[in-house]
Amino acid sequence: MKQRLMQTWTRGALAAALAAWCVASAQAGDLKVGLSVSLSGPNSSVGVPYAKGMQAALAYQPAVDGRKVQLIVLDDGSDPSSAGRNARKLIEEEKVDLLMGTSGVPAAIAMAQVGKEAKTPMIGLTPILLDPNENPWVVTVAQPVQLMIDAVVERMKRNKVRTVGYIGFSDAWGDLVYDTLMKAASGAGIEVVGNERYARADPSVTGQVLKLVALRPDAVMTGGSGTPGALPFLALQERGFKGGVYGQHGLINPDFVRVVGTAGQNALMPTGPVIVAEQLPPDHPTRKIAASFRAAFRKVHQAPTSDAFSAYSFDAWLVFADAASRAMKKAQPGTPEFRVALRDAIVSTKEVVGTHGVYNFKPGSLYGVDERARVIVRLDNSQWKLAP
Repeated sequence: MKQRLMQTWTRGALAAALAAWCVASAQAGDLKVGLSVSLSGPNSSVGVPYAKGMQAALAYQPAVDGRKVQLIVLDDGSDPSSAGRNARKLIEEEKVDLLMGTSGVPAAIAMAQVGKEAKTPMIGLTPILLDPNENPWVVTVAQPVQLMIDAVVERMKRNKVRTVGYIGFSDAWGDLVYDTLMKAASGAGIEVVGNERYARADPSVTGQVLKLVALRPDAVMTGGSGTPGALPFLALQERGFKGGVYGQHGLINPDFVRVVGTAGQNALMPTGPVIVAEQLPPDHPTRKIAASFRAAFRKVHQAPTSDAFSAYSFDAWLVFADAASRAMKKAQPGTPEFRVALRDAIVSTKEVVGTHGVYNFKPGSLYGVDERARVIVRLDNSQWKLAP
């Protein structure tokens, strides 16, 4: 059977290993999924886990109702414009039935716009800032940021935090975390002091942290992701900040843990339950599928998974497979009619159990999870511990 993979991976040995796996595993099938992620650039610490998680998902469920699935992967280089071009290429040249991606909010928005124009459904892997009523072709398996930040602010209130400083990315993700924090903090009687920003590629945030520390907040909330998200923690440690430091689910990956080192000790942040699956109660709804995901990941990559991002890919695949099974009863893959049926099936998903939560989508909503999709974890000697 002819084997093929569209790719532009440029991340050295790791990218080459990923490429070799996909060349060996991709098969022409009746269903086509196009994935665009950041395998190079500042978002690669997020994008590479997304790609690895998708590979584990393909190995876990390589077919839907007897029809094989072909996964086509492109690197967007951490550039939103490239993500949009990748989406167009996947639709127009590869004729994919579904888009998935990507490793940042701006890039995901660019992909979603192309999906809307081409009437091709998309399952996002990251939060997306758009009106679902204006773009009914996209949903995301990520948790709503409000759901996650509400949990952080609840913990701040319990820890008697009265003032919190903010430092985050100078892009859509940083804006989203800040706006959500402002809303949640206001309701909890916590004052947000300072609004410092930095670019993902910046080498230092010392100036921004000096301004925050001068305001003497009880705690600091960070709005970064991946390895660049470690910079505020490192700078706060250098300045001897003694208050609490809080993060969010964009930081749950091993590259962040490696870079942040002791500066992340005792940091609190929300995440999907998969990251502490073995610490969950036996009756938690996601514990069983989380174990299956970890087994599939280890089998494919000969290494354990220790990040949250690869699990988002796995969940997106589960949502896709469930929806594709229902859509194929109405139309044949590879046709415009099937893409419409697939979109309709995705937005009518009911109680699909994933590693991060239990998914229930409906028209007019981007998100499909509830409180079952969040826990608070604490970083303890470079290990995530459940902080119930």
